Amino acid sequence: MEEISVFKVSMFETLMLAVLAIYFGEFLRKKINILVKYCLPASVVGGTIFAIVFYVLYSMKIVELEFDYKAVNQLFYCIFFAASGAAASMALLKQGGKLVVIFAVLAAVLAACQNAVALAVGKFMNVDPLISMMTGSIPMTGGHGNAASFAPIAVDAGAPAAMEVAIAAATFGLISGCIIGGPLGNFIVKRHKLEDPLLDGKEEKAELSGEESTGILMGKSHIVQAVFLMCIAIGIGQIITNGLASINVKFPIHVSCMFGGILVRLFFDAKKGNHDVLYEAIDSVGEFSLGLFVSMSIITMKLWQLSGLGMSLVVLLMAQVVFIIFFCYLLTFRLLGKNYDAAVMAVGHTGFGLGAVPVAMTTMQTVCKKYRYSKLAFFVVPVIGGFISNISNAIIITKFLDIAKSLHAVWIG
Repeated sequence: MEEISVFKVSMFETLMLAVLAIYFGEFLRKKINILVKYCLPASVVGGTIFAIVFYVLYSMKIVELEFDYKAVNQLFYCIFFAASGAAASMALLKQGGKLVVIFAVLAAVLAACQNAVALAVGKFMNVDPLISMMTGSIPMTGGHGNAASFAPIAVDAGAPAAMEVAIAAATFGLISGCIIGGPLGNFIVKRHKLEDPLLDGKEEKAELSGEESTGILMGKSHIVQAVFLMCIAIGIGQIITNGLASINVKFPIHVSCMFGGILVRLFFDAKKGNHDVLYEAIDSVGEFSLGLFVSMSIITMKLWQLSGLGMSLVVLLMAQVVFIIFFCYLLTFRLLGKNYDAAVMAVGHTGFGLGAVPVAMTTMQTVCKKYRYSKLAFFVVPVIGGFISNISNAIIITKFLDIAKSLHAVWIG
């Protein structure tokens, strides 16, 4: 078998490619109207094309690119979550309390249903139940992290291909979440007449025309202060995570950073004066970080992991995509209020239900650019997708893996 050469791409080179992918995506959005119509983000469009090019290079045995990106990507991920926390005023925290509870329940129900769908479709396709589970909430709601964590359990239980299937399914989910979120949001807004002609589309029109944004005018000092404050917020986040670790409590660093951002916001809300320009600057820093995180996550995907999927696994994964579209439209959107905020949160649910929170946020962001911003959605979705659903999903996965092990014994018997 011909050995393929590996080229190591440094952290700074990866960062450069991520930015170029965003610029390329923005260029295509200006030229191809359908990308704007269905709210496909520039980072997703450009990042996916770059990933396909890298896949072609690999499949033709020219070169395999090995990216050094995890450290810098975690930095941008945490800054984005800190900025999301800083967007949450006390009034928003009070307003979002009830929706957080409802959304938390919906996220748990979705995770359970994803596993049920995986086992049911797998039984119909005569697939090993342990392998079927690798297309459920482990890679979907859980993403690549859960795929790497829970797949070894299935391997030890007698499914040697579980790890490869779980990672491939997580990659498939990430791509699917990037693609369907925007079109779903556009459909819901149009279907339920949630447009507001006075507010909709101002930011997107300015972006596509190259004109100045119609938002709040920010000065250099505000941008610099926003960056400094986000550095403080992620530092607070690290202190929170380390403190909890000292008492044997594992807490995700990005969620701790979100709490750091909330503390920054509460401090400035209590301070005299108008801080709207600073808050706008923090939001811009968060948007910058999110774009880079998503672009890097996509361009570094190993798409060749999908090439080995058999037809039965493709059916299992497509069943998950179809199911989540109906779930988020029929349940998430309606139970969260059936209004514009609920539509944006439904978009977010498809994002982290198929891929990851950053996918949710970037697709929500693109929908909001076409229509208008939803402060409530940008507070509720990160709290659930970034923290609460991780806990509920882990519990649900454990229970369903026990069921899958029992079914596996019958399947091989």
